[in-house]
Amino acid sequence: MRGLKTPSMIISVVLILALILLSYSKSLAEERFIDNGDGTITDTKTNLMWAQYDNMGDINWHQAKDYCEHIILSKYEDWRMPTIKELATLYDPNEKGYETDCGNWVKVNPIIHLSCGWVWAIEAKTITAYAYNFTKGYQYTDRKVHRRHFRALPVRTIKK
Repeated sequence: MRGLKTPSMIISVVLILALILLSYSKSLAEERFIDNGDGTITDTKTNLMWAQYDNMGDINWHQAKDYCEHIILSKYEDWRMPTIKELATLYDPNEKGYETDCGNWVKVNPIIHLSCGWVWAIEAKTITAYAYNFTKGYQYTDRKVHRRHFRALPVRTIKK
């Protein structure tokens, strides 16, 4: 038995390295989202600031747009409705996730609190609009008047 060539020793070294890598990648993910302590979250990857909580109730697309555009949060007044691509950046298939108030299980960093799994996006047509499903991680369209389980999550671009 010379050096580290025994199978048990090699397996031990590989497991230790895997644990170190896992711990490092977790700390990187946690650093991506910063809790500003004022009801907002900064996403350092996308340079966006998100409301920490959605509107906390069923809402149609028109109401969601109005909510996002008129909220004053942490002294900022330039909130808006997110794009579908911006919403998609919050979905993480590797995230453990959490159960929402309406019973959905969402794959989002728990620093952002969604009360249900569907969030409206700004992209819209005459009768329909896009929404993002944080349970399964996909975008789809629905009628703008639909309210059940839909939420508004304001976002703003951080100006440098």
